[in-house]
Amino acid sequence: MLGRVLRFAKLKSFAAKIIQLLKEWTETFPYDFQDEKSMKELKEIAHRITQCDEENGTVKKIISQMTQNLLMALSARSQYQEIREKFRQPVTDKGTILKTKPQSTQKDILSVCCDPLILAQQLTYIELERVSNIYPEDLMQIVSHMDSLDNHKCRGDVTKTYNLEAYDNWFNCLSMLVATEICRVVKKKQRTRMVEFFIDVARECFNIGNFNSMMAIISGMNLSPVARLKKTWSKVKTAKFDVLEHHMDPSSNFCNYRTALQGAAQRSQTANSNREKIVIPVFNLFIKDIYFLHKIHTNRLPNGQINFKDNSA
Repeated sequence: MLGRVLRFAKLKSFAAKIIQLLKEWTETFPYDFQDEKSMKELKEIAHRITQCDEENGTVKKIISQMTQNLLMALSARSQYQEIREKFRQPVTDKGTILKTKPQSTQKDILSVCCDPLILAQQLTYIELERVSNIYPEDLMQIVSHMDSLDNHKCRGDVTKTYNLEAYDNWFNCLSMLVATEICRVVKKKQRTRMVEFFIDVARECFNIGNFNSMMAIISGMNLSPVARLKKTWSKVKTAKFDVLEHHMDPSSNFCNYRTALQGAAQRSQTANSNREKIVIPVFNLFIKDIYFLHKIHTNRLPNGQINFKDNSA
């Protein structure tokens, strides 16, 4: 009996720390609890902790809220994956419909939204929605996948990076949209206007702090079908575009971009409005940075022992 009381008292003293651990774990890595076994173990631990605070029920409320948030996160990710699977399936009928659609009924982007700022804001909303569906565990799978490629091994869980794949596809789709909207315009004067419009959209994305959409737009305008439109580009006022390309210059490991990104991050820390807090980095560069940071911080020493030193020092 005394031993049980002592174990109970010891558990009660660590209850706050255990709750904090579980809270951070479920928020950061919700997918660890997707199977029944893990969820059952979590509920068992939660039940034991709530017994330490039966009088006022504070712990029970915290545990209940934590569990509810976890279930909502798992449900959202499950629904998002189902949607992704639908888009991954080949659609033959839709292609036929698009081919038979009269040209006159197909609207260009200027007829839908002619304000560069509004379009930049809408692109930013899409970016934020897709970023919100990326968790640290998704990034860890990318690092793990790259490690497996380095070691010439195959991993069975590589295909689970749905959200990363969706975000990467979004970048490519935006680039192709820009190139398509420019090339489908027949008249040179209107095509020039379309090019200048996208330059203004990219500039507004830069001002917002949406570097990913900005890079996607620039990439679309640098695709060969657009870049080779010499007569169109001769009519374009390229001063703004030159500034944008300067920011995205790949030399010195994208030094200009990283300086602009650092400035946006500093602005975000002292911002008074939500708009000024937005910082969306170029996703592909962000992934590469994570991987190389992982590589320079080796997990084991040459003798096989675990590395506890910080290589960044």
